Amino acid sequence: MTRDPAVERVLAAAAATGLPFDVVDCDPDLADTAAFCEAYGYSPDESANCVVVVGKSDPPVHAACVVLASTRLDVNGVVRRRLGTRKASFAPADDVRAMTGMEIGGVTPVGLPDGLPLWIDARVAACERVIVGAGGRSAKLLVPPALLVAMGGEVVDDLARPVDVAG
Repeated sequence: MTRDPAVERVLAAAAATGLPFDVVDCDPDLADTAAFCEAYGYSPDESANCVVVVGKSDPPVHAACVVLASTRLDVNGVVRRRLGTRKASFAPADDVRAMTGMEIGGVTPVGLPDGLPLWIDARVAACERVIVGAGGRSAKLLVPPALLVAMGGEVVDDLARPVDVAG
């Protein structure tokens, strides 16, 4: 199977860690987290999203954050403080593509550009394995959290908050 160049780059970066991982091919139309989990039988508690954030400053500062799909990234609290800015938000999709070379729905903490901080919520680090993007919408990676740390990731307590399912 011919893969997107971004996916090939991500697979090479994952292999370079020497840690085990599995590639899970998926329908690109089902790459968004909720659709993927439902279609392929993964729980949001074992699926992690990589979200690029931007701190509003001159120049802007960015970081990539990895959180479980069952949680919500604390952009206005922990993220903003860690970025050292007064305001923070999700980075625009076009900026994420330009910065990482990855498609939304496939952004992964594996193989990010040098100099982009990688913060991993402690809930992700506590998992045995998590499913993350693979750089494009046609595949995901099932990895041990140690592989994300090997990418230069820093484990951060309370980077995300549990989603209140009651309301």
